[in-house]
Amino acid sequence: MSGIILPGADGVLFQRDRAWHPPADTPGYKSSTFRAPKHSLLALGPTKSEMSGPTFGHEKLGELDNDLIRNFSQDGTEAIGQRMIVYGQVLDENARPVPHTLVEYWQANAGGRYRHKKEGYVAALDPNFGGFGRSITDENGFYHFRTVKPGAYPWPNGGNDWRPAHIHFSVFGHAFAQRLITQMYFEGDPMIWQCPIVGTIPDKAAIDQLIARLDRQNTVPMDALTYRFDIVLRGRRSTMFENKLEGN
Repeated sequence: MSGIILPGADGVLFQRDRAWHPPADTPGYKSSTFRAPKHSLLALGPTKSEMSGPTFGHEKLGELDNDLIRNFSQDGTEAIGQRMIVYGQVLDENARPVPHTLVEYWQANAGGRYRHKKEGYVAALDPNFGGFGRSITDENGFYHFRTVKPGAYPWPNGGNDWRPAHIHFSVFGHAFAQRLITQMYFEGDPMIWQCPIVGTIPDKAAIDQLIARLDRQNTVPMDALTYRFDIVLRGRRSTMFENKLEGN
């Protein structure tokens, strides 16, 4: 998929620093070997259909779309888990805010289980937690949502590998073809540095950009901790995006 089209101040797009991103084929992350391109990469510009294709409708967002604690409630009660607020700012490579942009997020529940028919982990499902939400950034590029902290979970990569607690993010541009996908981790989690996926990233500074910071000043007393996660869309020090690891 293509990246979001955001030119620099002079109208020229900043080039991506390939050394900032992990190699497409990283044996420690086994499935990357099957997905990695076998031929030289080609640089393709955006097409007319990509730039003018269908986009989302702001009016389609409901009032609970950014409240994962309540937006899937089956019995009027709330999701189980450590309550928290995640917020941040979407920026371009010149640190300019990107307003009115769709941000989607999805995650496992507090026990580390996804609501997915092919989920293989034995942790219990929470009937009041769907694990998905979305927001529109405001005029200053900020988004926020309420959720519960996701649990870590095992995955069949190396026999006993576990994913650290994380939340997936998707940021849309002017059309559905312009989509960037990444993951957010939590400050202080030792499992980040044991994760084979994180281990594919060669620069610690790039990993650090994927770690949300605990923001005690904006914590809601007796209710929810708050974490901040900013997203930089382009440039040599952009946030690490999963759908760029294969050269797209």
